[in-house]
Amino acid sequence: MYIHMLLQYKEHLSELEAEIDTLAKEIEEYKIIQSIPGIGEKIAATIISEIGEIDRFNHPKKLVAFAGVDPEVFESGKFKATLVRITKRGSSRLRHKSLPCHRGLSCTPSSRIYCHF
Repeated sequence: MYIHMLLQYKEHLSELEAEIDTLAKEIEEYKIIQSIPGIGEKIAATIISEIGEIDRFNHPKKLVAFAGVDPEVFESGKFKATLVRITKRGSSRLRHKSLPCHRGLSCTPSSRIYCHF
C-alpha cells in the first residue's frame, strides 16, 4: 500500500517538474540565468520564481538585499569591524539557490576572485 502511494507521488512529482520546465522555458531570463556557471534548470526556475517581477527592483542593490547577500556593516564612531558577514534577511530560498552561482562565478579564471580549492 505504501509503495503504491510512493509511486503515485513520484509520478505526480515528475509531472509537476515537467510542467515547471515547460513554463520556465517560456521566460526569456531563464536561458540567461542558466548561462551562469553552477546554475542548472531547476535552480534557474527556482531563482525566477523567487524573484518574481524583476521590475520591482529599481536598483541592483535592492535585489541583492532581497536575497540577503548584502554585507552587514558594524560601525560605531571610529570603530570599523574587520569581519563582514551577509545580512541573511530576505528570501532564504533565493539565497540558498544562488549559492552555486556565487561559487561558480568566484571559481572561474575570468572572475576577479579566483578560488583555489
